[in-house]
Amino acid sequence: MTLPRLAAISLLALFPAVMAAADPVTVTTARGPVTIEETPERPVVYDVAAIDSLHALGVPVAGVPQKLYVDYLDDVSKDAAKVGTLFEPDLEAVAGLGPDLIIVGGRSAAQYDSLGRIAPVIDMSVSPDVLGDAERRLKDYGALFGKQDKADELIASLQAKLDELHAAAEGRGSALILLTNGPKVAAYGASSRFGWLHTATGMPEARAGLSAENHGDAVSLEFIAEANPDWIFVIDRSAAIGEEGQSARITLDNPLVATTNAAKNGHILYLSGAGMYVAGGGYTALMQTLDQILASLNG
Repeated sequence: MTLPRLAAISLLALFPAVMAAADPVTVTTARGPVTIEETPERPVVYDVAAIDSLHALGVPVAGVPQKLYVDYLDDVSKDAAKVGTLFEPDLEAVAGLGPDLIIVGGRSAAQYDSLGRIAPVIDMSVSPDVLGDAERRLKDYGALFGKQDKADELIASLQAKLDELHAAAEGRGSALILLTNGPKVAAYGASSRFGWLHTATGMPEARAGLSAENHGDAVSLEFIAEANPDWIFVIDRSAAIGEEGQSARITLDNPLVATTNAAKNGHILYLSGAGMYVAGGGYTALMQTLDQILASLNG
């Protein structure tokens, strides 16, 4: 076989892969379906949940905010260029990177228009349907970056963990989700941003009718005692974002809280604040939280 013939065959073998990589991909975003014409090679990402899932898929990113809050993304933070903060992008730094896609979400979603003057932007904010969005995001990122097999693997692992948790939590009583901010306490219901914990465990709400608002319902320690949950899941906002202040453990170390079934049975679980509050919906954040709850249920 002659060398030109070999070269021609090599080019033909590569051609379908090149075409596949260039095929348009339609992704589901918080603002509706968006079609991306080519595989992004230099994405800048302003959403920690998105960075989390992209990292789990093995997708490198060109630029990220200065602080990512979760330690398992330290390598990403070290290797990528810094492009401002979640709330204030450094537009000059972004433009200097020449990104072919910018991903925003949650706290950075308000910068959609300003960043859109530099490159195409997609808003991948996570809705209260955290588990559904997590799977959709993995599928979309897998299709967009040519990581479909890895995405399928991660989705299967997540579903297996959810099945395991649901089985372990069956018949274990009610739950109350609390977020502390220093001495202040808010409760979150099943339709809220943290309500996926009820879905994942199957545990009913200790008190029905809580608001679905982003900041939850401000509650007193008397409320917690009256609700008398069998389990309390706690997110410490101050710890999550590295602020000084009264910790959740101190806030809830109270005679009223001590009367609850949760306190009496050692079922007050302090979840990873950053994983819940900042990276919520990211693959690794979800898996770590599920593992933490499972360990407590099986302990």
